[in-house]
Amino acid sequence: MLLTLLQATAQASNTASKINVEQLLDRLLNWGIEVGKDLLAAIIIYVVGRFIIKQISRLVSKLLEKRKLEISVQTFLKSLLSILLNLILAFAIISKLGVETTSFAAILASAGVAIGMALSGNLSNFAGGLIILVFKPFKIGDYIDGQGASGTVKEIQIFHTILATVDNRIIYVPNGALSSNAITNYSKQDMRRAEWVFGVEYGEDYEKVKAVLERIIAADERILTTPAPFIGLGALSASSVDIKVRVWTKTENYWDVYFDMNKIVYDTFNKEGIGFPFPQLTVHQAKD
Repeated sequence: MLLTLLQATAQASNTASKINVEQLLDRLLNWGIEVGKDLLAAIIIYVVGRFIIKQISRLVSKLLEKRKLEISVQTFLKSLLSILLNLILAFAIISKLGVETTSFAAILASAGVAIGMALSGNLSNFAGGLIILVFKPFKIGDYIDGQGASGTVKEIQIFHTILATVDNRIIYVPNGALSSNAITNYSKQDMRRAEWVFGVEYGEDYEKVKAVLERIIAADERILTTPAPFIGLGALSASSVDIKVRVWTKTENYWDVYFDMNKIVYDTFNKEGIGFPFPQLTVHQAKD
């Protein structure tokens, strides 16, 4: 009797175990089917999303080219758009896989705040880069002066602007400083005014000196006639009569005209017998 009871109990236990295993396998199978559906849907979302992103990128690229924006601006805007669209696609895939996007977004936001505090200076430079690219206070090839650095703009990056100095040094200037402080752009305008002060000795004929300067200016084709050159008696200094000369030239000719004028005036004044002054001191001796 006892043996029969034990056999019945063992049989019941084996039956229950088989049922549990079957239920577990059934649950695993159902879970695998559901996960497979989600994975397949996520893959479809990814493929379709990448196709849509490419089409949007091409459309935006054509629009930017039609507006004839600078290459640096186009590259930056296309990169920014690509990042934003891919982030949206990533959130859609994560959401389809069953991950709670609200908590994920909260984690990203917290991480963003922490990273933003740690990289506040770089974020300022990033914002400065945006301002420079959009409002274009200078462009590649311009010669600028700002924040203790002068040079020709070689490249406008997101965080820095690269300048090449006249002695061929490379300077990386933070965009935050460039966008929030005064910048002198020597290449922005087509024309630039050159100015000199030539000192001659007291007793020289002013009209003669003026006529010589007018002849020198008229002989230089790089000097523009409009606006008209200006020659005037600037000041009566302690040891010289200072004559001020102002002329306009194209920006690319500025430095050549400036240095050539100094040389030509020096040679011509010597030939014409116009004396250059030097500091003099008159000493009066008291009588006993």
